[in-house]
Amino acid sequence: MPAGRPTPLGSPPAERAKDPESEPEHDPEHTADPEPTRSGPHTAVPGPAAPPERTATRRPFVADLSASVTVFLIALPLSLGIALATGAPLQAGLLSAAVGGIVVGLICGAPLQVSGPAAGLTVITADLIQQYGWRTTCAITALAGLAQLVLGSLRVARSALAVSPAIVHGMLAGIGVTIALAQLHIVLGGSPQSSPVDNALALPGRFADLHLGAVSVSAVVIVVLLGWPRLSGWGTGPVRYVPGALAAIVLATCFASVAGLRLPRVDLPSWSNHALAGMPEGPALGLVAAVLTIMLVASVESLLSAVAVDKLAGARGDERPVPRADLDRELRAQGAGNFVAGLLGGLPVTGVAVRSSANVAAGAVSRRSTVLHGVWVVLASLLLVGLLELIPLAALGALVMVVGIQMVKISHVRSVRRHREVLVYAATVTGVVMLGVLEGVAVGIAVAVAVSLHRLSRTKVTLHRHDGGAAPEAADGTGEAPEDTYLVHVRGQLTFLAVPRLSRVLAQVPPGATVEVELTGSFMDHAAFETLQDWRRAHIAQGGTAELTAATGRRIAEPATAHHCTPWSPWRNHCCVTTPERHAPAHRLLSGISNFQRNTAPRVREELARLAREGQRPTQLFLTCADSRVVTSMITSSGPGDLFTVRNVGNLVPLPDGTGDDADAALPDDSVAAAIEFAVEVLRVESITVCGHSGCGAVQALLDEEAARGDAGDAGVPPTPLRRWLRHGLPSLARARADGPRIVSRPYADDAERVSLANVAQQLDHLRRHPCVRRRLADGSLSLHGMYFHVGEAQAYVLGAQGDFTAVRPGPAALPGRAAADVR
Repeated sequence: MPAGRPTPLGSPPAERAKDPESEPEHDPEHTADPEPTRSGPHTAVPGPAAPPERTATRRPFVADLSASVTVFLIALPLSLGIALATGAPLQAGLLSAAVGGIVVGLICGAPLQVSGPAAGLTVITADLIQQYGWRTTCAITALAGLAQLVLGSLRVARSALAVSPAIVHGMLAGIGVTIALAQLHIVLGGSPQSSPVDNALALPGRFADLHLGAVSVSAVVIVVLLGWPRLSGWGTGPVRYVPGALAAIVLATCFASVAGLRLPRVDLPSWSNHALAGMPEGPALGLVAAVLTIMLVASVESLLSAVAVDKLAGARGDERPVPRADLDRELRAQGAGNFVAGLLGGLPVTGVAVRSSANVAAGAVSRRSTVLHGVWVVLASLLLVGLLELIPLAALGALVMVVGIQMVKISHVRSVRRHREVLVYAATVTGVVMLGVLEGVAVGIAVAVAVSLHRLSRTKVTLHRHDGGAAPEAADGTGEAPEDTYLVHVRGQLTFLAVPRLSRVLAQVPPGATVEVELTGSFMDHAAFETLQDWRRAHIAQGGTAELTAATGRRIAEPATAHHCTPWSPWRNHCCVTTPERHAPAHRLLSGISNFQRNTAPRVREELARLAREGQRPTQLFLTCADSRVVTSMITSSGPGDLFTVRNVGNLVPLPDGTGDDADAALPDDSVAAAIEFAVEVLRVESITVCGHSGCGAVQALLDEEAARGDAGDAGVPPTPLRRWLRHGLPSLARARADGPRIVSRPYADDAERVSLANVAQQLDHLRRHPCVRRRLADGSLSLHGMYFHVGEAQAYVLGAQGDFTAVRPGPAALPGRAAADVR
């Protein structure tokens, strides 16, 4: 790296930089959040993040037109296949695809989401058609759309996202299993049974009576679907833009025609004979349940898909970002789509992940792409009927079967296993397959509630007697623990469900003993609190002592007098260790060490053991002031092994021997120089940051001494060690008086801040005078950075290429260009 080239503060070297984004996995007919991006190596010093990779800039209409064609080619075969799987007229699938594109697309709240018939509702719709007939099913769809419109008007869309992901994934996996079992019969040349259990039981007989023509066509579809991603990845020609589903259906149709296979094919009767919705007929309670089922499943699937599309669009990094989804408006749009689709005789409509992700990947920038895809579906339904009727039904069955199998995702199983919700997932899958979608979801919710109650009541209460190793708060000056000292350790949430277990353990404590009850959970209800307080009063009345403490070691008092100092999550070591009975500073320090051994040491012991074995390998030298308010690890979010830190009064960098302009500036100081040489030559750090701060006592002392010299008030006073040290900061005073750096967003707070800012820039100049730093800067392997921390604002500022300080903003967004680099 050239010596004068700006380097973002805290960024890793170029040779270690990695692609921050990976292409999200497209999940056919399934709603799932994309996998989170794995972060690179931890960077201790805050600074601007690298901007995301931008998509190629194209005219909006051209981008939407291209994306709409891609989505249309995917939607056409899938819509026919889903209609076939439900037992509905095949035209109903095309009609719903058109309504999902045009009606929903025009008023949707998620601009890049594409709606249409989805596999997630296949089983529900098939059951309704079998139970109530097609016209009543259409009426149920329209009523479900009205219910969605009401929900959207009540602005409860976010509440639908409160459903446990394990239940949602389990529901979709159960639906996928049901679809796969049904379509497997079509793939083998037969007809599916009425239920998943019957389909599974009938499979042996179906395998014994295969239809070779149907199997061969289905095999073509399956092979193409599984191999197309690899084929399109190898090629650079037009094949890479052809969706796998379209390629599979086209090739299977051509194979069936060339081979002369006599197979049932798509039958699209005249639109004049198309059946519209009729008056619902059937038991009122059953119809209401059907409407609620369609409404809930379609709403949850659409909203989850909209959230996933937001993440995909955000990861794309457009120069003009697509607006985030308005979920309430999206729910109203889905309701309007289902109402229109139901009235016109179509399948239920939801937001579909496979089409939406393809829409994002194809570069769509607005809702225009969704609407255009609906227009292409309408034109194909009117003009391409002859071509569509060449498609064998076995090919569509194989396509939908693969979609159903892909709904059971290994990544979801791993996710629920990681969160210990496998039981909820398995119960939901089993319930959907054995009982139905609504019943299966109800089973999943019941199991989830039971698991939550079990975890809430799963509190571990243990009793330990001290083995002679005294904790600091129990020490009596001899280094030995008093006899009959007990620790009652409560792990987990302490509710009324755990009171019997707690009472049994407390009853084992002998009268007159010294007891500490340590609570490590985050919640204690009134029943548990009363139990503890009653036992404590009774134990003290019998001559014993009892103290209730939290995991940080602080005492738990009555709610009216409890102290509410809690740890800060970015600063895990912070806790309040002062109690009314203990004021000695030495004891406070010892209590802090005890809290470290209790809480922090178990968390960091493994990492510290690794560092002890491998040695330190910091990438940053952080030179800052010794002020007690500047907590380096908190400001930089760093941990053990991240920073090599040098602290002194005023964050000064003395000039190396013989390089100063006068005797005062060239006072030798080997301490800081040795630390710099060790970090640069031995540890081979990649950057050095000089950090000043507001309210610096050293800077104020410099200003006071300057004023005293002007008044000649300290003439003849011998220099003290502090005054001799502060002479290294005299050049900073001169720099501030001349034309020092400033904060671009506001004026100087006072003269001390002006000098503190100039001092950072001046010490960077001193650093460059050190030979080891100069050599590393010359070969581009080292960068220098300036930083200023305002204590009262809790705000960090970085020194930019233009010589000014700019505030570091929260989050991963990059800083403005003028403050995104070092100063060389």
